[in-house]
Amino acid sequence: GLGRDWIADFLTPTPRDGEEFAAEVARVRSVAPDLARGHLRTALAGPLPAVLDREDLPERAAALLEWVWREAVRPYWGRQRRVLEADVVARTARAGRGGWVSVLDSLRPGRTRWLGQNRLQINLHAYPPREISGAEMLFVPVTPQRHGWVSWDDGERYALVYPCAGVLTDAGARAVPAALGALLGPARAGVLALLGSPMTTSQLTAVTGQGLGSVGRHLKVLREAGLVVGRRTGRSVLYGRTAAGDAVVAAAAPAEPG
Repeated sequence: GLGRDWIADFLTPTPRDGEEFAAEVARVRSVAPDLARGHLRTALAGPLPAVLDREDLPERAAALLEWVWREAVRPYWGRQRRVLEADVVARTARAGRGGWVSVLDSLRPGRTRWLGQNRLQINLHAYPPREISGAEMLFVPVTPQRHGWVSWDDGERYALVYPCAGVLTDAGARAVPAALGALLGPARAGVLALLGSPMTTSQLTAVTGQGLGSVGRHLKVLREAGLVVGRRTGRSVLYGRTAAGDAVVAAAAPAEPG
């Protein structure tokens, strides 16, 4: 139902290029109280609890966002940012291989889908379509695995927020097949398993928790074995598995039951 999965619009300002967190949360704080309450009524599909029906609602919401940033995000932001960058780089590389349609279809599988004829489905809600020709469209990754939303400055800027690929954020999705670990060693096998999505050395370091020197040595061995290839993109080198690397990982994966 609407009340279970709709985020109040004033809590999700559309990102702006180069905008710092302080400026973004200031936009939340500046929302008119009546408008903020209206957004919450829509999200809840009903009247507001008394604790939320207040004139200082935008201020309280902004203070809460600042607390979450300070206590739950900023201490880990260095690694989180590298994970987000890894997702952007991997999806850009995918566009080069399969085109933007394959990227759009993979953002939130089963929900986000390119329909053709200049139409993009962003979720399964049956809301009227929006015409966004001439506006800026942003694709924003986040690390929680089951979350995604949209935001907009109507007619100017729209954002589709989507979860990073599971291999980047979910330790279970990065499990290394035992046979591959026995063949290459667990740390090197972990690097090869991750490179189904192209990554830079610094991104691999962030995701694996291994040191930069160790990751560099693993990449050197894997490249010499023909399992990994590096391609320069700007100032970075992007590493990905070769067809031989894909075959080795697939062969080592445990067989599906049945």
